[in-house]
Amino acid sequence: MTGVTSYLVFFLIQALVFIVVCLGLNLQWGYTGLFNIGVSGFFLVGAYAFAILCGPPYASHLGGYGLPFVVGLAGSVVASGLVAFIVGIPTLRLREDYLAIVTIGIGSILQLIALNAHLLTGGSQGVTSIPRPLPGLMDGVFSRNLLMLALMIVVVLVLFGALEAMVRSPWGRVLKAIREDEQAAASLGKNAFGFRLQSFVIGSAIMGLGGALYASFIGFISPEDFLPILTFQIWSMLIVGGSGNNKGAVLGAVLMWAVWTLSGSAAQVLLPATLQVKGGAAQIMLIGLLLMLMLVFRPRGLIGEEAVVSHGAEIEAPGPSG
Repeated sequence: MTGVTSYLVFFLIQALVFIVVCLGLNLQWGYTGLFNIGVSGFFLVGAYAFAILCGPPYASHLGGYGLPFVVGLAGSVVASGLVAFIVGIPTLRLREDYLAIVTIGIGSILQLIALNAHLLTGGSQGVTSIPRPLPGLMDGVFSRNLLMLALMIVVVLVLFGALEAMVRSPWGRVLKAIREDEQAAASLGKNAFGFRLQSFVIGSAIMGLGGALYASFIGFISPEDFLPILTFQIWSMLIVGGSGNNKGAVLGAVLMWAVWTLSGSAAQVLLPATLQVKGGAAQIMLIGLLLMLMLVFRPRGLIGEEAVVSHGAEIEAPGPSG
């Protein structure tokens, strides 16, 4: 039972990290219609920013500032938001598939920078000894994981509440209006580009927060942790859970992470040793099959966007795909 409990705590922490990132993507796609396929890049920026700000001195690359945990989180949010701002100014005037192509390139560029900028990131050797919050408070791996789990629950609750308030405010209603008909929103005096940029920066900053929490929990990061498959995982979580609804983002993150981990364990048990190396491909195929089934039978996800109440009648919200 102790082993099962330890694994459950580990699973929940990872799921909560993915919830943070999925909520950031939901703000961009679900509420604003921004097709960001560079999620892994902003996740990477947050992780490396935290490692540089809070990590111990490194002989071969930048770091050693040893700043407090909260300062590291704030720095990761700012770093990811700044990168998103720089990227967003020239790219957010693009639409749909063109924006997707550009953000794919941005994510790949950031991953290659992490791989080759040895003096900044340590290159392929990665970054080690990334600190946990309050490192001297708890003894033992399980106790430290419980502390991390408590912190993650607080972060997710605060973030969820803040995003719910934002998307239900006039600002959030403008995002939905831009998503549905940008020209109509502009005719009402709304600066569509400005709102799109705000959503992109805030969503990417949230992804950076997720990257910082991941780096602190795992204690080691390398460029191999931020391959495009990570973006695929986050998008699958949002699609299955339901975009345009923060509850759907939470549900999808937990459910699809469970499918991913259980399928990996099943591949190890069921496949012979000579084929276990292909277990990762089997996981991707399974997720792809689930996505196809969801898009056919429940295109709005398990929890679609909430209905809009107008003059006492409920009108089904069209969602980001129209």
